[in-house]
Amino acid sequence: MDMKLSRLFPVVAASAGVLVLSACGGGGTTNAASSSTPSSSSPTATTTVTTATPSPASTPAAPPVAQPADNGLCKAGDVKLALGQGDAGAGSVYRPLLITNSSAKPCTIQGFPGVSYVAGEDGHQVGKDAFREGTKGNAVKLNPGQTAAADIQFVNVRNFDPAMCQPTPVKGLRIYLPQETASNFVPSDGTGCAGTKIPGNQLAVKTVHPA
Repeated sequence: MDMKLSRLFPVVAASAGVLVLSACGGGGTTNAASSSTPSSSSPTATTTVTTATPSPASTPAAPPVAQPADNGLCKAGDVKLALGQGDAGAGSVYRPLLITNSSAKPCTIQGFPGVSYVAGEDGHQVGKDAFREGTKGNAVKLNPGQTAAADIQFVNVRNFDPAMCQPTPVKGLRIYLPQETASNFVPSDGTGCAGTKIPGNQLAVKTVHPA
């Protein structure tokens, strides 16, 4: 081999080695820089929105049941009724309706009782109600056990024309205390007029008074 060429090969080889090292070193530096660069992206903030669930509407409480006012008047359930002894008049009999406070508290009664004849198993009314005679009296206070009275006139219906009277056996009287809507029954056998066009009254009642 030529001596000049043999001297040249080591130099070329050495130069090639330097180039290879430079390339490797440059690649390593690039990778390091790439791995050490912090990421430019930041974590995304998450916002939680809580929606309040409306509570179910509560059912309104039922209003209290109104109780009837205690006005102190005698009611049907507060009394016991009976017919007292009577006096005979011209074609009539007068008997007091006795009203006794059988309750445990005082009560007051004033005015005219409602009075009518009743008959049959169903207690149907016979003829017209009793005629109210006179004027309304003063209030009567009844303590437990005390009695008031209202005078009733029972007309002898046989004095009326039978065709107009239509005589009918009765079982007693239906009584409504003044300002009361419930009734009481007082047994009393007799005869009433089912006809409503008789010339007069088969029954008449006066205002309540102390017995």
